[in-house]
Amino acid sequence: MTPTREVVVTGGGTGIGYAVAALFVKAGDSVTITGRREKVLAEAAALLGAKYVAFDAADPVAVRGALAGLPEQVDVLINNAGGNTDRVRDAVAPGDLDGIAANWEANFQANVLTAVLMTEALKPRFADNARVVTIGSIAAKQGSGSYGAAKAAIEAWNVDVAKQLAPKGITANVVAPGVIADTEFFHGTVTEEWVAERVAVALNKRAGKPEEVADLLFFLANPGAGHLTGQVVHVNGGAHTAR
Repeated sequence: MTPTREVVVTGGGTGIGYAVAALFVKAGDSVTITGRREKVLAEAAALLGAKYVAFDAADPVAVRGALAGLPEQVDVLINNAGGNTDRVRDAVAPGDLDGIAANWEANFQANVLTAVLMTEALKPRFADNARVVTIGSIAAKQGSGSYGAAKAAIEAWNVDVAKQLAPKGITANVVAPGVIADTEFFHGTVTEEWVAERVAVALNKRAGKPEEVADLLFFLANPGAGHLTGQVVHVNGGAHTAR
């Protein structure tokens, strides 16, 4: 029987995070989901049969405080927390440099700092041959303001992480989704026409599903993916290809 792995999934209460947590639970792993919204996490953990710890992964003080509730040894870290904060913040007028700076900082904190702080905090706890997988985005290649820039930063950071952890057999990869349906990502800020325009450039002419991204995350976390590291793996129906 395969030994139980200790798995941490940030942003595990909904969407892609919930879907991948469900796969690990089904495989018999011990799963801890994290996020900022305790009620959402508690409900998700009860449904999954997982543990949860509520905190803001972009806050160094909160991350340190959460360590007591996280596994003493970590076999898999899924850095899923994040999202395009521009979709939940007020629009900024052209020339409003203070507002522009605040919006860029918000996306950096939500998408880069969450992954960096969680990885650094748990690094001493990583088992040999552990797996780190971080959610990127097609936006890193195709643009989307501060959100795309933040996801591009994740790709560069991931290379350094992969180099640092390789001596212990630990891999670090990025999974970059395209348009994914049935998540909270868009927060009701886009029209059907906006989605249709982006789905039209996918070779299979459809949006992805959280479960399809979760399947890829789960694969990269498995022992058989040990020679795959420092990579960005796209899952977007061909909306972005190797060019």
